[in-house]
Amino acid sequence: MLLKYNVLTQEQVTLIHDETMKILEEIGMEFEYEPALEVFKAQGQRVEGTRVYFKRDFIEAKVRLAPSQFTLHARNPEHNLVCGGENIIYMPGYGAPFIHEVDGTRRKTTMQDYDNFVKLAGASKNMHMTGGTVAEPQDIPDEIRHLKMLYSSITNSDKCFMGSAEGRERAEDSIEMAAILFGGKDVIKEKPVLISLINSLTPLKYDERMLGAMMAYAEAGQAVVIASLVMAGSTGPAALAGTLALQNAEVLAGIALAQSINPGTPVVYGSTSALSDMHSGSLSIGSPECALFISASAQLARFYEVPSRSGGGLNDSKIVDAQAGYESMMTLMAASVTGINFVLHTAGILQYFMAMSYEKFMMDDEMAGMLLHYLKGFNFDEDGMAFDVIAKVGPGGHFLTQKHTRKNHKREFRTPQLSDRTAFESWSKEKLDTNQRACKKWQEVLANYVPPVLDETINSQLLDFIAKRSE
Repeated sequence: MLLKYNVLTQEQVTLIHDETMKILEEIGMEFEYEPALEVFKAQGQRVEGTRVYFKRDFIEAKVRLAPSQFTLHARNPEHNLVCGGENIIYMPGYGAPFIHEVDGTRRKTTMQDYDNFVKLAGASKNMHMTGGTVAEPQDIPDEIRHLKMLYSSITNSDKCFMGSAEGRERAEDSIEMAAILFGGKDVIKEKPVLISLINSLTPLKYDERMLGAMMAYAEAGQAVVIASLVMAGSTGPAALAGTLALQNAEVLAGIALAQSINPGTPVVYGSTSALSDMHSGSLSIGSPECALFISASAQLARFYEVPSRSGGGLNDSKIVDAQAGYESMMTLMAASVTGINFVLHTAGILQYFMAMSYEKFMMDDEMAGMLLHYLKGFNFDEDGMAFDVIAKVGPGGHFLTQKHTRKNHKREFRTPQLSDRTAFESWSKEKLDTNQRACKKWQEVLANYVPPVLDETINSQLLDFIAKRSE
């Protein structure tokens, strides 16, 4: 993947860094978790109550300890993922409590929906991992929901998946289940298998739930995405550069904690920053400002030499319509061409993270495939330059019957999985729009999908663990 676009100059990146250090030194950050405060005290930082004031050299030194890239290990080694460098990882949406149906209605998410989205991600050639809380099942008690979701992620796909970030206890449950799957805690500490989403509480705060989870994962050597969602105009200033500096302060403080607990902890610089719509007061993620934050965050992560994370097919639309399409392509393309490594919410999301849609998933999966093809760029080998066949055909001829065409078109051209390219006469026999085609497509995928087999002994151990924890 070639990095194609920067939105900040090097001088502007340095200015954001300097402003960030000023925020952390003079304003500080709140950490509402005593074990985290004890870590910072032991590291020589000034702690007053729950507020920590950071020394610039401390933050800079800790960030340098984070690896520039790392490997996430999957149940099937063919699905191992390298996070960082020029690699890109696509995965579905995260955390939506509602499902948007093809007929325009909305309902609460169920466990069946969670299973289905994991299977759709498992079947997709464009989704590199199944994600985490792909959809928040409302029919499962909160106390055991994370156990059911983890089991689904393990059994319905052999791709990488995310752990729970709902406090230390649930993070430890995630680690225990991963250890059962991969052969022990020592194994996964050496070869990380989990990555989890740790969010700051903007502005300038982390709560006990996120800090407990972060510390558990860092101690176990598992990866964490440390992310900030600043809503410019409400939880952040109505100034894009100032919002970026605020986001940067929150992320770097989180990275510093992870590295203080376990130097070398795999971390990802995460951004979901966007803006508050000044008319409605709601979060707006399908905006050019959000795309700017995505692009700038990719640059900041490269400046700190750590992998980056942002959202993917983001939009504010309530239904699967043209708005959902054009906003999602803007944000997903911004993430893809500016060098984001870990793209959460690539597929399925609607209404600023509130809903998932099966049809939207299939449309976004198509967009992801288009962008992955775009990122490959051009082929410049002998076949790619095609001089011999151009000479053979000469002026006024055509290439349809040439051996070169039969040999190269599958490599050079992407065949759409959802888009319709037929003539009007062919299309008019059924007259299916994109939403209707997507509805047929996801049902076909689920009908034909066979989850990869899981070793029976491991399966029994997982079920025993879930039963004991459920009690």
